[in-house]
Amino acid sequence: MGGRPAGRPGGGADRGGSRPEGGRPVGSGLSVTDGAILKIKSLIVDGELLPGARLPNQDRLAAQLGLSRSSLREAVSALTLLGVLDARQGDGTYVTSLRPDLLVGVIGYAVDLLQDRSLLELFEVRRVLEPAATAMAATRITDDELAGVRDCLIRMETLSDPEEFVAADMEFHDRIVQAAGNATLASLVRGFSQQTTRVHVWRMAAVAGVPEWTRSQHEAIYRSLVDHDAQLALAIETVHVAESELWLRRYLESE
Repeated sequence: MGGRPAGRPGGGADRGGSRPEGGRPVGSGLSVTDGAILKIKSLIVDGELLPGARLPNQDRLAAQLGLSRSSLREAVSALTLLGVLDARQGDGTYVTSLRPDLLVGVIGYAVDLLQDRSLLELFEVRRVLEPAATAMAATRITDDELAGVRDCLIRMETLSDPEEFVAADMEFHDRIVQAAGNATLASLVRGFSQQTTRVHVWRMAAVAGVPEWTRSQHEAIYRSLVDHDAQLALAIETVHVAESELWLRRYLESE
């Protein structure tokens, strides 16, 4: 499973003098690329570019925004990575649907880079968001969604491989969060929870009885959903996430 997560690499931003276009000029709070990103964003926020709209050709848009072609290209590349734009080879660049799973989901890319004690912060965020989503799901979950959650429980009873077990565990929680009916919240929870998967795998390998405890906790969460008891769902899910957080805290302190 490996030991402690690798340490956070060092290094820092170059705080030197002026830079060529795309860098951060002396005395400026924004780089040229940052400014270009903000200008394109303003077109979307102001409604000049709607979801699904095709951006004007590069020369025209650069002239409209007072940008060079190079800074415009950098801004488009950045916004494409963020899920705001969709650059299609040979067809132009379009504004995406701007769905929450596209925009908020990008958090996962940054979260993947967190190391060591920053993982504790992920669990703290989960302890705020996931119980709230579970409580919300208790008031909205349908019979079909409950059946899907129950399927995860049944599957976990047959799994012994840590990675397969944890995958089913994460699917259990993801189904519940989806049942809350809030796509933005679901994307946030998924972005923060996916990186905690390895912690759950380590814990299963290091602590006896974790699978049995997890199944018991999941059964209690499931029952609270069946009863549509939001307060009980909130309480059980809070304890569930907090237990993993406490184990990780103790693990890191022992290193």
